[in-house]
Amino acid sequence: MRVLFITATRIGDAVLSSGVLNHLIRIHPEARFTVACGPLAAPLFRAAPRVDAVIVMRKKKAGGHWIDLWRATVSQRWDLVVDLRGSLISRLLRARKRAVKRKERESVVRHKVVEAAAVLGLESPPDTTVWLDEPARVRAEVELGSYPSVLALSASASWVFKEWAPERFSELARRLTALDGSLPGACIALFGGPGDETTAAKVIQGLDGRAVVDLTGKLDLVEAAACLQRARLFVGNDSGLMHIAAAAQTPTLGLFGPTDERLYAPWGEGTQIIRAGDRFKDHERAALAASQTQSLMGTLKVAAVETAAKTLLAGTAWTFDSERTARA
Repeated sequence: MRVLFITATRIGDAVLSSGVLNHLIRIHPEARFTVACGPLAAPLFRAAPRVDAVIVMRKKKAGGHWIDLWRATVSQRWDLVVDLRGSLISRLLRARKRAVKRKERESVVRHKVVEAAAVLGLESPPDTTVWLDEPARVRAEVELGSYPSVLALSASASWVFKEWAPERFSELARRLTALDGSLPGACIALFGGPGDETTAAKVIQGLDGRAVVDLTGKLDLVEAAACLQRARLFVGNDSGLMHIAAAAQTPTLGLFGPTDERLYAPWGEGTQIIRAGDRFKDHERAALAASQTQSLMGTLKVAAVETAAKTLLAGTAWTFDSERTARA
């Protein structure tokens, strides 16, 4: 059985669709999979079982990336094509069965995990997941294995208007890791992608010599997932790393402002969000992305985030279990 799975360009959206792929892997043990996604998300699937190929769709003018995908897949007769992008291309391929996302009505507001599950007609959305391989597990052991307690922070996001101030992350970390805090003496691990190093450095400046492991820009996505799995708590802006942390079943507190948590909240038990101000509609966020150079998270106070973190920690039974996420 040959399955083509077309998913997102962005990391967070790809993670939110991971449960659907994992569901297909479980119910079709004989199937072989090809995944098509954007270049940022592609590394997520390197350890997924029975994924023989990942087709990287690099955006081109006039939809040229879709033509490239058609050329790469048209010669194969597919038993199932699952298209979470709702593209025309999936209808032009030879396939015994198709499951293609339909455009959502503007009046419908539902989480992206629920939306992805609906493409397969699933009433109970499968949880998101990350697939880890042994090199990623070894890297996590090297980086964080000597610390009995880890607080994971991600102070960056894809857009400045979604970023809580670095100095507030520092203050939060100092409070949580103080002797009378919820995670006394915990190591503070910083996560981010290439280009986020300056923001991470600002967080470190305010940590007053506490134990810090700066992993910003040093890990691939699978290694980041393995490291995040070891954290007692993740606190971060709405980002792909937030969704990876939740998929790794790490207690996850997402900081939201302009984006809509009804669509993009971290998924699963042991997750929580806290808002700064009002959410924006999709077209308003697009305008912000084009013009906004300042954070819109300023109304979110450290004390409120600390309270949310303490509540999440108090309600979450957690022990490190290296087998609790999917693996190849």
